Amino acid sequence: MKYSFIILVALHLLLPASLSAQGKIERDKQTRDIYSLIDNYSLAREKKDTVLLKDILTGDIDQLVSTGEWRNGIGESVQGMLRSSASSPGTRTLTVEKVRFLDSKNAIADARYEIRNADGSTRKMWSTFIVVEQNGRWKIAAIRNMLPSAQP
Repeated sequence: MKYSFIILVALHLLLPASLSAQGKIERDKQTRDIYSLIDNYSLAREKKDTVLLKDILTGDIDQLVSTGEWRNGIGESVQGMLRSSASSPGTRTLTVEKVRFLDSKNAIADARYEIRNADGSTRKMWSTFIVVEQNGRWKIAAIRNMLPSAQP
């Protein structure tokens, strides 16, 4: 009886640590998957790859760009992305700064968004991505691009 009590106490102390470690491993994998998703978005924009864009965006995506234009739905969003890349050529760089999970299937990814223009100037913005897990894959459900105002 004494040994079963000791084993029961040991299991009680060790089991939560084991479950917590498994949860951290899963969260780390999800975070890496979201970083990869944003990298794929950047690549798709750079290569004007509409197939990849349609694969990583949700059908009901909405996007608010720094000009104030709203794009609703995958068709309007993809076409707007292509128009934007054509009218504002340059090297686009997205660097994810943080990922915040709302739950196991929804997260917010904040990224620095820079466009290096042909004249050498750099447009520095922020992008926030709302990402959702659908059928075991992360997809972008919403994008908000922000151009910080000049500081006084």
